[in-house]
Amino acid sequence: MPRSRFFSRRLLQVFLFSTVLVVAACGKQEEQSAQSDMKVPVQVVQVNPEPTPLYIDLPGRADAIKDAQVRARVTGIVTGIHFEQGSDVEEGQLLFTIDPAPYEAARNQAKARLQQAEATAQSAASLANRYQRLIKERAISQQDYDTAMAQHHQAQAEVAGAKAALESAEIDLGYTEVTAPISGRIGKAEVTEGALVSATEASHLATIQQIDELYIDIRRPAEEFIALRKAIASGLIKSNSEGEAQVTALLGDRSEYPEKGRLLFSGVSVDPTTGQLAMRAIFPNPDLNLLPGMFVRVRVEQGIKEDALAVPVQAIQYGAGGSTTVYIVDEDDKAQIVPVKVGQQIKGLVVVEEGLDPEATVVVAGFQKIQPGAPVQPMPWEDDDPESAAEIEGSEAPESQPETENE
Repeated sequence: MPRSRFFSRRLLQVFLFSTVLVVAACGKQEEQSAQSDMKVPVQVVQVNPEPTPLYIDLPGRADAIKDAQVRARVTGIVTGIHFEQGSDVEEGQLLFTIDPAPYEAARNQAKARLQQAEATAQSAASLANRYQRLIKERAISQQDYDTAMAQHHQAQAEVAGAKAALESAEIDLGYTEVTAPISGRIGKAEVTEGALVSATEASHLATIQQIDELYIDIRRPAEEFIALRKAIASGLIKSNSEGEAQVTALLGDRSEYPEKGRLLFSGVSVDPTTGQLAMRAIFPNPDLNLLPGMFVRVRVEQGIKEDALAVPVQAIQYGAGGSTTVYIVDEDDKAQIVPVKVGQQIKGLVVVEEGLDPEATVVVAGFQKIQPGAPVQPMPWEDDDPESAAEIEGSEAPESQPETENE
């Protein structure tokens, strides 16, 4: 083959290949341009200022209204336990029996001493009465009369002492039957039959707790309390009238305890070791769902913010370091990312404290397929329509093209 013909064919191949590349590049750019103009459907809400109750969630610990420790008041051997552990008992119900024999004997001895003292007192009284008549007739000396009267008064004092000793012995005998000091739920027995209990050491027998109502003790940082007072004074927050604040307990699974409580008091001084203010609330506990010692969170109403901006929880994006952002739709129907500062969460809504303008259009669903500056097609958010949300999340959207961006 002639050399010139070979070069001509080679040149033609290069020309054809270059033409194909140019056509392909143009098609790709046209496709990217078409994709860049495609609007991604997103679900949005328009944020309007509205009065919103403000709450604070504080850790708390439940405590019984009454907590009575049943202790031994006499020394002896436990001979009987008369309750079922973990059951409800009534005030005055018999719980334990301590061997009464030594105290019955002591009672009998005291009774005998009283009888002896009463007999001596009766004899002394008779002698005093006789000497009282004789002294008027000057039949006896004044000394004999004074001695008889002194013996009479001494015998009366011995009777009074014997009565007190008998009463004390009967009290000790009564303490051998240990009864419930309050009504409530009794825990486990700390002793068994045959155990020796001591009045000197006040041996612990059992514990009864009244839990149809419960206290919840909570603490609050003093700085937050001061900040709240400043916000109320400046008019940012409207204060509630006294007695109107709602107190709600949140259980371990973040569910609300059905019974509402009331705040009994807020401390007037700050604990110097922790810098916190002590507070106490009381809650009804008819179903005994709360137990003493249980840790819960207490939601305390602080006031009402008249112009609060709240968005659905799904709209908040969390970044590294705890940063929070939201996507908004601007006037050109393009998505823009805005850093915000969020506050409390109430019934599926989050209060945005800073960074969001009133009447802003916030993206709630569909932001996984968009990026800042991307054109979007806003649609009203329907929280109770999971199929619509799934459709938005699964919508096709243009993928980023690193080669085009680099160019």
